Amino acid sequence: MEQQIYYSQEINLAFKTMFEIAEENRNEFTTPEHFLIALTKQDPFYQSLLMCGASVRDLRKALYDYIDSLDKLPKESKPTSETSLQLRQMLEIAANAVINSGKEYMEVPHAVKGLLSLQDSLASYLLFSAISGDEGTFMSELVNKYQMIDNSPNFLEDEIFGGELPDNDGEQWKSLVVCINDNLDNRNPLIGRKNELEHTIRVLCRKDKNNVLHIGEPGVGKTALVYGLADMINKELVPDSLIGSRIYQLDLGTLLAGTQFRGDFEKRLKMIMDGVSRENNPIVYIDEIHSLVGAGATSESAMDASNMLKPYLEAGKIRFIGSTTYDEYKRHFAKSKGLVRRFRQIDIAEPSIEETIEIIRQLKKNYEKFHGVYYADKAIEFAVKASARHISDRFLPDKAIDLIDEAGAYRRMHRLHQRRQTVDVNLIAEVLSKICKVDYLSIKEDDTQRLETLQSRISSQIFGQNEAVRQVSEAVQMAKAGLTEESKPLASLLFVGPTGVGKTEVAKVLANELGIELVRFDMSEFTEKHAVAKLIGSPAGYVGYEDGGQLTDAIRKTPNCVLLLDEIEKAHPDIYNILLQVMDYARLTDNKGNHADFRNVILIMTSNAGAQFASHAKVGFGNITTSGEAMMRQVKKTFKPEFINRLSGTVVFNDMSREMASLILEKKLNKLRGQLVAKKVSLVLSESAQDYILKKGFTNEYGARELDRVIASGLKPLLMREILFGSLKKGGEAIIDLKGGNLVML
Repeated sequence: MEQQIYYSQEINLAFKTMFEIAEENRNEFTTPEHFLIALTKQDPFYQSLLMCGASVRDLRKALYDYIDSLDKLPKESKPTSETSLQLRQMLEIAANAVINSGKEYMEVPHAVKGLLSLQDSLASYLLFSAISGDEGTFMSELVNKYQMIDNSPNFLEDEIFGGELPDNDGEQWKSLVVCINDNLDNRNPLIGRKNELEHTIRVLCRKDKNNVLHIGEPGVGKTALVYGLADMINKELVPDSLIGSRIYQLDLGTLLAGTQFRGDFEKRLKMIMDGVSRENNPIVYIDEIHSLVGAGATSESAMDASNMLKPYLEAGKIRFIGSTTYDEYKRHFAKSKGLVRRFRQIDIAEPSIEETIEIIRQLKKNYEKFHGVYYADKAIEFAVKASARHISDRFLPDKAIDLIDEAGAYRRMHRLHQRRQTVDVNLIAEVLSKICKVDYLSIKEDDTQRLETLQSRISSQIFGQNEAVRQVSEAVQMAKAGLTEESKPLASLLFVGPTGVGKTEVAKVLANELGIELVRFDMSEFTEKHAVAKLIGSPAGYVGYEDGGQLTDAIRKTPNCVLLLDEIEKAHPDIYNILLQVMDYARLTDNKGNHADFRNVILIMTSNAGAQFASHAKVGFGNITTSGEAMMRQVKKTFKPEFINRLSGTVVFNDMSREMASLILEKKLNKLRGQLVAKKVSLVLSESAQDYILKKGFTNEYGARELDRVIASGLKPLLMREILFGSLKKGGEAIIDLKGGNLVML
């Protein structure tokens, strides 16, 4: 029969400290190095090191340097409580030492013996070096120091953690829980949530099934609700049946820490529940309660924490409050039907913008005191509305509170040249712009000057397409004015026209003038039916499932952008169905169920559909059909009515004229001149040379695209040879003329 081994109180305290160190440093695994640091924080171990002439400071520094070098988990991920292979080997060696000594409990000397026995362990090497290799003396001191903790020679035997409770006080279980009633000083007060709080109290006062389950998205205030309840209990603002109640938070990470052997977890949990049951009207709060399902289970038994708590849930003497998210509830908690029926579920919805503003107004004093700043009233309102608009992957009030907190920290670091340090709208916009990766001027609601001049600024770079520029500018201004629906993209535009007339260029210029990023997809890559999976991700079980969708991932990374879908008519028809959802609800769900928010996206699609029919326009008495009308007829044949009806507008681009081509040529030449400035070269073209480039580079069929080819093949080689090998090595003036039907440099 397998011998049951328990841990002493000092071992368990070391385990608890070890896991706290690992979580603080975001380490995935706990190692012997974490355990050794935890031991150095215990006075008997510390004194034993000093007796052997060790430098505890140097030992800790070396251990922390090693921990800092380990891989870090992402900040958004929750640290785990997994132990490394070396730590398990150390505990196995220590357990064998306990068995060989004929005892039932593991003390610190057993664990240290196991640590020193490890091969290829930095902790073992550092400890051995610190005690100068005198293991015998150190172990003797260690045993003496730990036995001197209490006058009783059987202290360690009486304090077996996980065994029978000591007769003196029976308070060991309190080291594994946190009493929320005693930890309210540094917490933000609960604001609002009257209905949810009243419902929670009502359930707790029931005779049967008096257990509450709070379900809501991360950051909506589930934990704050429990702390608010504890504050009401302390102030005796609750019914008589709850007066004097204590709320104990159960931390499963601490509960599982150090439970290496069968029976440890069960005994520890039972000890906590037995201890809590002796309290007056106790309430147990379990955050992330979905982690109960499967916790402590072994391959030999399906008995986990949730099953062990069912008798206490059924009895009703101990009230339970749990909290989880919708996703985790469906994924884990809902699978245990017996557990679900013992809880009364209360949905904690995301507060409205008005409620969030009121919450932050009441909280701002706390942040003003902490940062030493003053928050303007308009800044609070702007922070809530802007965070709700631009931060799509989180929820109110958490994201709004984070925004004002970070703005306060920014002002604390970058102080004004005045006595009063104010956080205003401009600062909130600047901080938010860094979070959302967007020009802060585009976030400011009162920045009307840039919007007013948007059309003229685009027209100065796009020639001959005044009507198209006007429609684009008005669509953006309409969205910024708040006259479009909240649940739609800022604008959904379809650009139609011949090739080379500036459809893609307008999208580029628009993104640049608005100070946001251009995200471009060439829809010729999505002509096949299976290509739809590229945009939203492959189904489960298929290759590329873990990679996610190209479109959804791009929008999550840059939620404020101009999304350009070039040559949309070449895409597979199934892709249009996806775009219908985007244009209707500004939302797209990927293969993993995650949402991408398109509310701050300007969607632009370009198409050449109907361009070949523009030249077929009839002009005559009584029957006049413009080229634009001819293209629109073909557009209606190419795209389904439900697709066209969801567009903010269809922008028809004019055919390229010689005057337009001349202006575009001048723009391209100026761009080339700008490149030559670095080489101290000035470029001058004769009138005949410009006419030659224009004649060769402009056609009604290809628009201005040929201009780039002519400049690249006819003009740039002349400059290249002279800059590298000729008269322009050290700079100078490059004069281009036309001789014998070819461009030459004079």
